[in-house]
Amino acid sequence: MTISYHSGGRLQGTSTDYNSGDGIPAEAGGWKEIGRTTLGSTTSTIDVASLADKRYLMLLTDIRPSGAVDGMMRLNNDSGSNYACRYSNNGGSDGTDTSASLMYNAETPSDTNPMFAVSYISNLSNKEKLHLSHSVAQKTAGAAQEPNRGEYACKWANTSDTVDRITTLTSTGNNYASGSELVVLGWDTDNDNNNFWEQLASVNGDGSGGFSSGTITAKKYLWVQVWCEPSASSYMQLRFNSDSGSNYARRASNNGGSDGTGTSESFIQIGATESTPQFFNFFIINNSANEKLVICDAVTQMSTGAGNAPEFRQTVGKWDNTSSQITDIEILPSTGNLSTSSIMKVWGSN
Repeated sequence: MTISYHSGGRLQGTSTDYNSGDGIPAEAGGWKEIGRTTLGSTTSTIDVASLADKRYLMLLTDIRPSGAVDGMMRLNNDSGSNYACRYSNNGGSDGTDTSASLMYNAETPSDTNPMFAVSYISNLSNKEKLHLSHSVAQKTAGAAQEPNRGEYACKWANTSDTVDRITTLTSTGNNYASGSELVVLGWDTDNDNNNFWEQLASVNGDGSGGFSSGTITAKKYLWVQVWCEPSASSYMQLRFNSDSGSNYARRASNNGGSDGTGTSESFIQIGATESTPQFFNFFIINNSANEKLVICDAVTQMSTGAGNAPEFRQTVGKWDNTSSQITDIEILPSTGNLSTSSIMKVWGSN
C-alpha cells in the first residue's frame, strides 16, 4: 500500500488501497432493499418483480393466512419441474422433493395462523441457485401453544439466468391475507449509507446479571446478535419489554436431536446450560397486532480446544403480546452473571 502524508497529519491513499483485489471495496456494502410487495387485499401470491442483479439475496417473508396456507416459492415465474428440496419440520426426519415445480420457503404443512421466514439465495447466473430458509409458525394463539419450525434447503436448476422475480405462493388453494409481505434484500457494495438494517443498540455487559438493549425504536423486523460469557452453568433467557409473565412459548432442538417444547413460560430459552461462551443470531417479526415470532440459532463453545465439539441449538419462540411492539430486549442468565466482555447488538427496519 502506498500512503502519502499531508499537512495536518492527514494520510491519503489511492482507490486501489481500499480494494481487496477481487473488485470488492475493503470497507463498503450492506443489505439493501431491492424489492418489496405488501398485499393490500387477499390474494394467492406475493410477487416481487424487476429485481436488480445481486450476488446474494436475503428474504423476509411475513405471512398472514386467509384459510390454511403454506409458503412455497418460485423464481423467475418458472413453473417447470426445475426445483429440488430437502426439508425438515419440527426436527423430524428429512424429506426430499425432486423435479418439483416449486420450492419450500415457509411453514409446511399448511397453517391458518401467522408465519415468518428468513431466507437466503446465492444468485450467480451460471450456477444453480441455492436457497436456504428457516421459518416459524405461530400455531394456535397464546403462550399455551408452542410454535412450529421448519428448515428448508432447496435449489433451482437454472444455470443461465439471475433471479429477477420471486413469487411466494400457497399450494392449498387458499389465499394470503392483506398485510402479508415479501421483502427482498440484495448484498450491495455501494458505500451509500443506505443499509436496510439500522443499528438500534450496542450494549456491553456490566458483570452483574444479564443485560438489556435499553429502549429501542420500534421496528417491524429485528435482527439481534449476542456473544455472552456466563459466570456459572446457566442458559440464556430471552424477554421483551420487561415482561416476566407466563407469556412465552418455544420449540428447540439441541445438536439435531428431537425437539423439546415449553409453553406458558416467563421467557424463551435460547441456549444450552453451560458456563462457557455462547453466541446467538436471531430474527424477530415485530408486528404490533400479532404475536412476536422468533427464529434463533445458537452455538455454545463447550470445553476449549479443537478436540471438543461445540453445542448447536435451534430455537423458535413467540411472545403472545398482540397490542404493542418490542422496544426492549433482555438477555438474562438463569443463574450467575455475564462477563463485561458480553455484548448485544440490535438492528431493525420497517
